[in-house]
Amino acid sequence: MANAGLQLLGFILASLGWIGSIVSTALPQWKIYSYAGDNIVTAQAIYEGLWMSCVSQSTGQIQCKVFDSLLNLNSTLQATRALMVIGILLGLIAIFVSTIGMKCMKCLEDDEVQKMWMAVIGGVIFITSGLSILVATAWYGNRIVQEFYDPMTPVNARYEFGQALFTGWAAASLCLLGGALLSCSCPRKTTSYPTPRPYPKPTPSSGKDYV
Repeated sequence: MANAGLQLLGFILASLGWIGSIVSTALPQWKIYSYAGDNIVTAQAIYEGLWMSCVSQSTGQIQCKVFDSLLNLNSTLQATRALMVIGILLGLIAIFVSTIGMKCMKCLEDDEVQKMWMAVIGGVIFITSGLSILVATAWYGNRIVQEFYDPMTPVNARYEFGQALFTGWAAASLCLLGGALLSCSCPRKTTSYPTPRPYPKPTPSSGKDYV
């Protein structure tokens, strides 16, 4: 029997990771302007996300421009978008599936083995969601590193990791950890032993024993 507390902990961690993936996808700070170089302009901060690019002035005014054309985007950004959306959708499915398999729920109380398998399936889907988010954030981060160290990239066009990227890595880790804990609900096989055969009882002798 799986520990109900461990199962609940895994569900909470995975759900927090799913919420973090939504926050990471929505935030525009996937990469921020790097102030490396001689001509440093601190009056404004430039950052870019999956859906828009923004400029924040020192006065507090923020101007954002949504990416209008989908086909005009580079392949890395398109793939990152797709993987993050897939990870979010998988996480939503995993929440519904694993909720049915939770021991604190009344669903499938009659069939405990099937209930445990539902929790395992939900954990596997959470792991798949975490892998999708991890691949997306790692791919995007690798592109930032390549452009930063590329000698052909101008100094005033280099970017560094943003807060949304770190949020995505944390979300992927929580989804993977929570899914692994839910997967521990796998029912164990019970070894069945054959029913022991009763030995025949000796019948008492009705006659008297003589020497």
